[in-house]
Formats: sequence, C-alpha cells, structure tokens
Amino acid sequence: MIEKVLVANRGEIAIRVMRACRELGIKSVAVYSDADKDALFVKYADEAYYLGATPASQSYLNIDRIMHVIRECGADAVHPGYGFLSQNPDFAYACEVADISFIGPSSKVLTLMGNKLAARREVMRAGVPVVPGSDGPVTEYATARDVAYEVGYPIIIKPAAGGGGIGMFIVNNDAELKDALESARRLALSTFGLVDVYIEKYIVQPRHIEFQIIADNHGNIVSLGERECSIQRRHQKLIEETPSPALTPELRREMAEMAITTARCVGYRNAGTVETIFSNGTYYFLEMNTRIQVEHAITEMVTGIDIVKEQILIANGSPLSFTQEDIQPRGWAIECRINAEDPFNDFAPSPGKLSGYRSPGGVGVRVDSGVHTRYSIPPLYDPMISKLVVWGRNRDEAIKRMRRALYEYIIVGVKTNIPFHKAVMENPRFISGNLGTHFIEEEVTLIDEMKRITEREQSLEEKLSTIFDTKGRVAAIAAAAVVAQMFTPPPQQSEEE
Repeated sequence: MIEKVLVANRGEIAIRVMRACRELGIKSVAVYSDADKDALFVKYADEAYYLGATPASQSYLNIDRIMHVIRECGADAVHPGYGFLSQNPDFAYACEVADISFIGPSSKVLTLMGNKLAARREVMRAGVPVVPGSDGPVTEYATARDVAYEVGYPIIIKPAAGGGGIGMFIVNNDAELKDALESARRLALSTFGLVDVYIEKYIVQPRHIEFQIIADNHGNIVSLGERECSIQRRHQKLIEETPSPALTPELRREMAEMAITTARCVGYRNAGTVETIFSNGTYYFLEMNTRIQVEHAITEMVTGIDIVKEQILIANGSPLSFTQEDIQPRGWAIECRINAEDPFNDFAPSPGKLSGYRSPGGVGVRVDSGVHTRYSIPPLYDPMISKLVVWGRNRDEAIKRMRRALYEYIIVGVKTNIPFHKAVMENPRFISGNLGTHFIEEEVTLIDEMKRITEREQSLEEKLSTIFDTKGRVAAIAAAAVVAQMFTPPPQQSEEE
C-alpha cells in the first residue's frame, strides 16, 4: 500500500488530495514556495518541505528540486494535482525511473495526448469523431488556405502542444489567414516550445461538454458522466454543471461510450477527461485532459464517488471499487470558480490580503478552498480563492441554492468575481439552459446586472469591511449581527398596513 504521498501542487487542490490521503490513512507531504510558506495547505499536511522562490519556474515547476524532496522525505507516490507539472511527461518519467508511483497516466500516454495532433490521429483510428481540419501540422500559407477552403471559413488555428486556450486564433477569411498563421506559430514556439500548429473548422455557437472517465490497471474503464463547461471567458471555464441540459439520455450514452473508447485506444489509466465540442446534436472530440480537473467536485456530488481516493487506489494497483452499472447520477450540481479578480475591470487579477472571510454552508453546499482570513492572494499564481459547489434535486433547485450560497459568501480585502456569478445565476438565458462558449460576450446585460447587485449590497459590504478591520469579541458579535441582517428577508407588510 502507498504510505506517503507528496502533493506537487498548492492551494485548494493540495488540500483536496491531502484530505483523501487522510481518509485512506496515508501520510501527505506538502511542498511550498516563498509565497506559500504560511498557506493553509502547508499547515494541513503531515510534513512540509521548502521548494524555492515564488516564481513557479523555481519551485512548482522545478522537477529536479521536487525529485530531491521526494527522496528526502521518503514519499513513495506523487499526486500532481492540476496545472503545473500535472501533464508533464518528463516529470512522470522521472517518477517512473525512481520507482515512485505517479498518480496519473503513464509518461507515454502523457506524451501522446499532450500533442493534440497526435491525439487527434490516434482517436480517429478508433472511429472517434473529430472536427474537420488538417491531417498534420500546417507550416505554409498555401496549405492553410487549401484546408480553409476545404472545411470552410471560419477556421481556428491551434498549437499542437499546450492548453488552456492559449495561442488559438479564429480566422474568418483569406485576408486574416497569413498573419494569424504566423502569429500562432510564433506564440506556440515561445509558449510551449513546439512550433507546430494545426487547423480545425471553427464551430459556431458551440457548447463545451466533457466526460469524466476513470480507468484502472485491470482493463476496467467507467464513465462518471458529463459536465457542461460552456460558461467561459477567453477559453477559461468559470461555471460548470452536471448533467448538461443539452443532452438526451441517448446522446449521453453514446458520448460516454465515445469517451471510454478514447481512453481504451490510448491505454489510459487513472482519472481523465475527454472534452468535446457540441453543437446542434453533433459532437466532436476536442482533447483529453490527462489529470484531475478543477471541476471534478460536481461529478463527485452527483455520483457519490471520491475521484481522488480512486486515483490513489488505482496507483496502488487496486481495481475500481465500482462498475458502470453502479454509477447512477442523482440530482444536479453547479460549480462557480471564485476568483480574486475585478469583473468591472475586464476581470483583472486582484491579489492582496483577505481582511475578512466567511464561506457559505448549509444543505447541499461544498466549498473547496485553501484560504483564510489574513491570507494573502499571491500575484504570481492563479487567483482562484475557492470552488463553490452546490447540489440540488434538479437544476432549478441547484440554481436557487447557488444564489443563496453566493449571497452568504463574504470576502473582504480583495475584489472578487462573485457579482459576476450572481448576475449569471439570475440571467434568463442561463436559467433556460441555452448555453454556449460565447455566452459572456453575447449577454451584454451582465455588466448592468452586476452593477445593480453591487449597489444593492454595497452598504452591507461597507459594514463588514469596518467590522473585519476591528479586533476582539465586540467585532465578532457585530459581524454576526450584520451577517444575520444579510440573511434575514425584509418583513412582509400586512394588509392593514
């Protein structure tokens, strides 16, 4: 049995993995940079080791330093979380050579699926539908133009390596093509170290739907259902939900089989996500995320499966603890990513110290977070404060529960995107389930709704800021009084009044 897991990550995902380790009776090890020396995940772990300076290149991306710590602390397994080195085949290979269990797929699979062109070719051989486009890397304008004419404008140029929507260029006509191709190649090389780019037909009004799969070392692969991830900004997800309001039971079964086929054809093991572009009842393979996803919590809420614990058990050689027939999703779950950023200023990051923090609770509410009052959001990392997840018996109840949870969430000291989430939860189009990856750009009234919500709650926020800046028991009592005021509906007038 694995006895000690080093978590090669930080923040909420580090705590999430450590919680799973604690339930399994496994010791956890944190690694941290200068900026994180007082972070919650460092205190939560059984052991903690210093990695290096704040820049990720000198700490969380430093493979040699992490391997040194693994040897020093005696860990026999590594969980990479998401981001940083989670999809880096060199890190996985270093673990394999050192006989350390990498809690994820093999370095060979990471290499294959990390190159979108190679992954595209591999799944095509297995009969998985892909977006029409180039068969290989595109280097010349003439070739790019031929592909564009074949599939029809608009097209999208993508880097073969990397992810997160970085380096993608949408092209609408010949006049835009040459500059876009050159820019995409330059950005691909400077960002990912690989100049290769390819072309796909750009799907208008798409939805982003992904399927969570999990596979063991004994040939078992199970789909845990889909997640709708269409509420995005600059290809970065902000709100996710499961199930998707767009899928029929028949489509759901068909797409789940596609995801399992994808995993099987590349010899996948551990947890992974098959992402698709969906439009008007048609779906295409997009890519495979070979790691735990930020939004895995909503799948856990509707299935009851602890995905991270299963990851660790699979790495230990155990078979899956369930079969496909055991997966009977129940209810609806929604996740809002709570970020330290200013939605009124083009979502600019808002690092700084939290002078007050109170997370929501109650039935069906889960908060995965790595922060606390007086914690400082570092400027050099992702500004995510937490993942706010709610469960309801149906979509309507889940939306109403999310509204309530957002209303309870108190964060003082930095700007957050909570007003944005509140506005989306009240948006008629969102409520109807008519989603798409261009939702934010198309719903121009969101900014006005955010302003209205902010003005409505500004006086209470000012009171809270004052209270959290005061010390002592009186401040605690005063804060409780204001919170009670926030959660108490206005009195109803009687007919006599």
